Amino acid sequence: MQARVSALLQRADVQLDGDRPWDLQVRNPRMFARVLAEGSLGLGESYMDGDWDTGSLDGLLARLLAARLNRQVLGWGDYWVSLRAWLINVQSRRRAYVVGKRHYDLGNDLYQLMLGKRLVYSCGYWRTAANLDAAQEAKLDLACRKLELARGQRLLDIGCGWGEALKFAAERYGVSGIGLTISREQADYARELCRGLPVEIRLQDYRSFDEPVDRILSIGMFEHVGVRNYRRFFQLAAQCLPADGLALLHTIGTNVSTNHTDPWIDRYIFPNSMLPSAAQIAAASEGLFVLEDWHNFGTDYDRTLQAWRDNVEAGWDRLPARYDQRFRRMWRYYLAASMAAFRVRNIQLWQIMLSPRGRPGGYVAPR
Repeated sequence: MQARVSALLQRADVQLDGDRPWDLQVRNPRMFARVLAEGSLGLGESYMDGDWDTGSLDGLLARLLAARLNRQVLGWGDYWVSLRAWLINVQSRRRAYVVGKRHYDLGNDLYQLMLGKRLVYSCGYWRTAANLDAAQEAKLDLACRKLELARGQRLLDIGCGWGEALKFAAERYGVSGIGLTISREQADYARELCRGLPVEIRLQDYRSFDEPVDRILSIGMFEHVGVRNYRRFFQLAAQCLPADGLALLHTIGTNVSTNHTDPWIDRYIFPNSMLPSAAQIAAASEGLFVLEDWHNFGTDYDRTLQAWRDNVEAGWDRLPARYDQRFRRMWRYYLAASMAAFRVRNIQLWQIMLSPRGRPGGYVAPR
């Protein structure tokens, strides 16, 4: 088994117990059987258990992805998540709150440490920014400008997180807003953050919203919708907007259509999630929206994730004991795997502008 794993790693220019930063250091030889039997799930779990280490986790994982080893070594977890997604709607209303409880409700202390000045858990916009806080503010302002926000408008934020986008829009552009989240921790924080502003935060699934608004914003939420529900998402958005309205969809996207996520991500980070493809988004919105603009700045996510990693690594000792060593290794793996996927361009970050009937004369998106 060791020889087989070694041969696979050599395709990615990775050596067992080598001396380069991205080489893999074996701590427990049981990892060989786990990786060969379980694929990406076994690789991630064996790292969490301390069976292997490396000087550059993101560098190692980027090489594995660039060599497409994730497609060559598939475990039972890969087949299970695919079969489950084919059999049932894993993002149904009944299951919608699972990711809120298991991921977003982990603790605001962790996210406050990691995300910086603003609790914005999505890609920053680094075009002119020199640091994370500036990149996140630039992203929020870019979204507001793309939506052509103006005083007196009513903005719906689907997946509002901790309320930062609504607060920014209300203070800078004079709009009122409604935020929907499936996380109780986020809802409580967002209500306090937006106190005194014309902003309402609801613990509510998007499928139960049906009110008129002028603009719709969704940042980092569509990854939890699922392909079976994409059409319904766009139908609800369309029926809430006037003919001259605008919607901005900010989502991670994948190059190839699928119906499920990586089994390790599904088990430990984002249960019941999946990344949309361009084809799936276009098909689901067909006849409901005109796609006015499609902006890809996925390489900015690598830099954002590096900043998050730096923040959290510098502050572990300030967090409670419940974030134990295994949790820390899990979180490191999550951030590093995400960096690697964006770095090798396996996944993208899209901001997509949509209008119900097409803007007369055309729409020119800010950059």
